[in-house]
This record gives sequence, structure tokens and C-alpha cells, in this order.
Amino acid sequence: MSGKRILYIEDNFENRILVKRVLEVEGYVVLEADDGPTGMQVAEREAPDLILMDINLPEVDGYEVTAKLRQSPSLAHVPIVALTANVLKGDRERSLEAGCNGYIQKPIDVDLLPAQIAAFLREGRIQ
Repeated sequence: MSGKRILYIEDNFENRILVKRVLEVEGYVVLEADDGPTGMQVAEREAPDLILMDINLPEVDGYEVTAKLRQSPSLAHVPIVALTANVLKGDRERSLEAGCNGYIQKPIDVDLLPAQIAAFLREGRIQ
């Protein structure tokens, strides 16, 4: 069992439940936030090993949340992976430019997600 702590910042309840179930079976501890400001607070308080970031968040989008997290000395080293339905040309690049270390598009593949997360934690990037 991994025990690694993953913060998932996602406004859609069903998406949070699905990802949480898939990752908890693999031994990850999944922390949740349903908007950017809450996600930033949870990240500062809990110091997760990895952050999964939805891009289409209410109020403050995932690009801005990522940029703000990158400015925090205590969180600058934490890998952030965009987990998003934004799949148009340039969306991946925009996520990386905002400070994300990787990009996974929705809908997620529940069979592949645990391996993607493990690879990212191990190697610092999504294969």
C-alpha cells in the first residue's frame, strides 16, 4: 500500500468520488476540495504528495490555482497534474505553462489511472 497523499481539486462531486474510489483501492489517501480557494487551503495545511487539478473550476480556474500554488515555497515542489476535459489543441501546453507537471484528459480510464499516478510519483511525469 502506497499511503501517498493526493489532493484532488474538482468541483464535480461524481468525478471526485470516482477518482477517490479508484485511487484508494491502490492505497492512496485522497484529499478533496471542490473549488480553487479551498484547494489552496487544503494544500497548504495537508502538504500532499501530488495534486490533481481540474482546470474548469468555478470562481478561480485551475490555471490560476496552479500558478498560485507554484508561488508557495512549501508547495512549489509538489507535482501538479491537470485532470481535465479540456482537450482542444493547446490545452495541454497551457496546463504545462501554468505550472502543471503533467496532463491527463477526462474521461479517465479507471484501469490506467493508478499506473499513471504511480509513474508520475516515481518519475515526475506522466508516460
